Amino acid sequence: MENTRVLLKQRPAGIPKADDFAWVTEPLPEPGREQILIRNIYCSLDPAQRGWMDDAESYFPPIELGESIRATTVGQVAASNHPDYQPGDYVVALTGVEHYAVADAVGFTSKVDPSFVRSLTNYLSILGAVGLTAYFGLLEVGKPKAGETVLVSGAAGAVGSLVGQIAKLQGCRAVGIAGGPEKCKRLTDVYGFDTAVDYRGKDVPTLAADIKAACPDGVDVYFDTVGGDVLAAALANINDNARLPLCGMISQYNATEPVPGPTNVWQLIAKTARMEGFLIRDFLDKFPEGIGQMAQWIAEDKLVFQEHVDEGIENFLTSFNRLFSGDHNGKLILQIAPESV
Repeated sequence: MENTRVLLKQRPAGIPKADDFAWVTEPLPEPGREQILIRNIYCSLDPAQRGWMDDAESYFPPIELGESIRATTVGQVAASNHPDYQPGDYVVALTGVEHYAVADAVGFTSKVDPSFVRSLTNYLSILGAVGLTAYFGLLEVGKPKAGETVLVSGAAGAVGSLVGQIAKLQGCRAVGIAGGPEKCKRLTDVYGFDTAVDYRGKDVPTLAADIKAACPDGVDVYFDTVGGDVLAAALANINDNARLPLCGMISQYNATEPVPGPTNVWQLIAKTARMEGFLIRDFLDKFPEGIGQMAQWIAEDKLVFQEHVDEGIENFLTSFNRLFSGDHNGKLILQIAPESV
């Protein structure tokens, strides 16, 4: 048996291109002591992966040249050297964009129940990092109160769309920022936002004015996935004691030159506001709570979530770059093998 892997060949400059990667076929790896061999079925495609491709300090070390592209995957145990895992078990793990991967049986690997979800892909979206990022980022960092206004950037994305819906469940007014009239319409018609703001083609003063019109009572919570000019426009509209959870900075991931930061960060002082970055690993001890609540809301049809699933490991680059073109709806996932063999 052979294993196909997508390796990082060189560090991308700007939007990743084919020359940055190598698709290789190698002998099947063997699990070591207390390790398992996973037959990956689906892999998550996330903006964070673009940051890991750079030789820059982050919360994970950069992907080394010649290594597989790091990814969260869901798959089946093919072989096990650990008593807690048996061949055929389904697991979520941090492995790579590869058909088979060796993983430690502890740490970032956990067993999952396919009967608990409508689709295995849900473990990479609503009940995975996406759903938990929205849940903990808004509720634990943003701490919204009923009647407040929650503004969300990247609101048509997998995380942002859930943040707006959770805000509505807390009795808040939800306003989303997205690119283009089609996405803005989806925010209100599909995800239930109160209103939407289109950022495309607007400078900071114009975008700030549009946010002000959409948020006449100001912004109490700003959930940011974008950074840059969008963050600057949001800062111009925050209320006293506003909370600003920082989830991502997608405006910077493919920049080839330093991206200027907002020049009005002083607003945090003027409004005695708090801007706070977070990672979902900060809430590991609360994962059962988050998964349980998200599952309950799903069962009660209180959350709408979408998944965009592409097929084929050979299509990794095309699918991955959808993250930056916006050419997808919902959580972006790549299916690299059939669910059953």
